[in-house]
Amino acid sequence: MNSLDGKVAIVTGSSRGIGKAIAIELAKKGVSIVLNGRNSSRLEQATKELKKIHNNVISVCCDVSIADQSKDMVSQALKMFGKLDILINNVGVSMRGNVADLNPEVYKTVFESNVLGAINPTIPALKELRKTQGSLVFISSLAGIRGLPYLSAYSSSKMALRAIAESIRIEEKQNNIHVGLILVGITQIEHNKETISSDGTKIVLKNRDSSKVDSTQRVAEKVINNIQKRKFITTLTPIGKLNKFLQARFPMLVEKIILSNLDKFKDKSE
Repeated sequence: MNSLDGKVAIVTGSSRGIGKAIAIELAKKGVSIVLNGRNSSRLEQATKELKKIHNNVISVCCDVSIADQSKDMVSQALKMFGKLDILINNVGVSMRGNVADLNPEVYKTVFESNVLGAINPTIPALKELRKTQGSLVFISSLAGIRGLPYLSAYSSSKMALRAIAESIRIEEKQNNIHVGLILVGITQIEHNKETISSDGTKIVLKNRDSSKVDSTQRVAEKVINNIQKRKFITTLTPIGKLNKFLQARFPMLVEKIILSNLDKFKDKSE
């Protein structure tokens, strides 16, 4: 395993949830952390928690879907720590609704967050990652394996991340940059986490049965493993691995399975 001690990481969307869990696991391994989020009070609380683990923690409150703010975040990381070894693109938002019922702004909002929110930090970070032969990781989803009902904007934005990751993997091969893509399944959520409804307004997600979903810590551990082993794609959960296998070989079978379980997909989307 590659030691992470002494490395520097930016984790976007790390004031709560999967992002914070990743930051915590990195900090435990001696990584200096740059936390990021748009909610200043939540970000401040996360920073306090992280500093109990590793003192080298700063936070940058900004919106990474805005290019200039992403560039400034990378600059602040370099000013504080002098280098960048890891960028975790974790920021993202989900949505719910039939395509026929969607306000077109839903697509705009989802793509601004999930796609621009990943590429904007990546562009200024790449030159620094070349120097350290570092890791660039995209937190994607099993919904990025194929388009799912009631999640069209979300699925397509996560598919876009794979295309971006594949392009960068080839372009930066000569610079020995590790590119990782994490396909996350249904994961624990924090209370009052929101998603976007078909009309573009935000709605609060229902709490999930913890016995049937991954913990944020387990997801974080898989991300750390991906970085240390410099793997490309890490697919979480047995169902996710089966879905990936079947979609590549028997896509029409997968479609039939989805159609026969459409009520379950609708329940999960509400």
